[in-house]
Amino acid sequence: MTAPADAVVAAATDTRRLVDRALDLLSVDTQNPPGETDGLVDQLEGFFEGFGYRTDRVVADPAKPNLLATLPGATDATLCFMGHVDTVPYDADDWTRDPLGEYDEAEGRVYGRGATDMKGPLAAMLEAARAFAEAEGEPPVTLCFAVVSDEETGGHAGVRAMVERDAIAADGCIIGETTCERGRHSVTVADKGSIWLTLEAGGEAAHGSRPMFGTNAIDRLYSAITDLRSYLCTVTFETDPAVDDVIEESVEYYAGHLGEEAAGALFSHPTCNLGTIEGGEAINTVPEHARAELDVRLSPGVDTRAVIEEIRDRIDDHEGVVVAECDWSVGSFTPTADPLVPAVAETAEAVTGDRVFRRSATGGGDAKKLRHAGIPTLEFALGTDTVHGVDEYTTVDALRANAEIYVRAAYAFAEGR
Repeated sequence: MTAPADAVVAAATDTRRLVDRALDLLSVDTQNPPGETDGLVDQLEGFFEGFGYRTDRVVADPAKPNLLATLPGATDATLCFMGHVDTVPYDADDWTRDPLGEYDEAEGRVYGRGATDMKGPLAAMLEAARAFAEAEGEPPVTLCFAVVSDEETGGHAGVRAMVERDAIAADGCIIGETTCERGRHSVTVADKGSIWLTLEAGGEAAHGSRPMFGTNAIDRLYSAITDLRSYLCTVTFETDPAVDDVIEESVEYYAGHLGEEAAGALFSHPTCNLGTIEGGEAINTVPEHARAELDVRLSPGVDTRAVIEEIRDRIDDHEGVVVAECDWSVGSFTPTADPLVPAVAETAEAVTGDRVFRRSATGGGDAKKLRHAGIPTLEFALGTDTVHGVDEYTTVDALRANAEIYVRAAYAFAEGR
């Protein structure tokens, strides 16, 4: 017998339990670096085992363990809920609230580092896990809860280690990253590809009073950068048609605060940011060496390798300039036809009463790793715009709505399959 959805929702959305769960998570300092999460993971392992979940650890760094907790369901289809327990650092002197957790009942807010990124959403997942375990009847699908370390620095000890060991076997994964900005709700079903370039230029040194006797490496480098940026900001690369609807909704989503023209440019062409540039030794010397780093981002569905070839060809046209380093990633997406996407997006729309956009993230994180491992993955959580900020907080309303959406999404996912 499958547990009744409304009963599980009622159990998962108890305000006092949700607030207490969030405060328990926030009370443990897990700033990354150093990212020592073992103590909190120990606590959560006991939590899951106390409710009958089978637990397994995936450990690449003993200070940063990962935890998997599984509860069999009415079918062998598996839905994974994932949350990371590390947070970005903070300076307590800058805060007016306790960064290790403070509840303001009058405001309906829970403050603390990680309240919205993402210990608040994780608290909602944990209450959903408890409610399913205590319910009369089985969950509609097999549930897997993944507690992840080392997300904030993109380190090897987190999801990357789990993927490398094939530890996560799921038919869909919901990551509890806050995906709402300025009152607009979304699920992120895709992310951009990236190319991180290091360009180096060589020249010939001379005295600054006689620059014609030398060759300026900075001039060479900057000419190449200007040419490359001009090209990338106007060229259009072919995308996979399966992601066209996501790009369309992404433009509409970002147009709400960037404007239509800027939002359109964000996805119709690659973006190219000049992050660092250095060269020369003195004002009165023609520089012999110069170096720059550029961050290029590509819409999901664009062939990253083809773009790299184009970049190398253009740089080859600039004498004395070479691509010294090139790190890259391929964008990823979960097709909107996958049962996971409507299960979460439509459920979130029903609970919130608002539109939920299906969009691409402009960067890429753990979801990219899981999608490339063949696991349909999206990110969703209600929260606030205080991610990584001073006096970060989430709201009681967000905690309750997240818990309800996570529970109901499991039923919708089972029906969609």
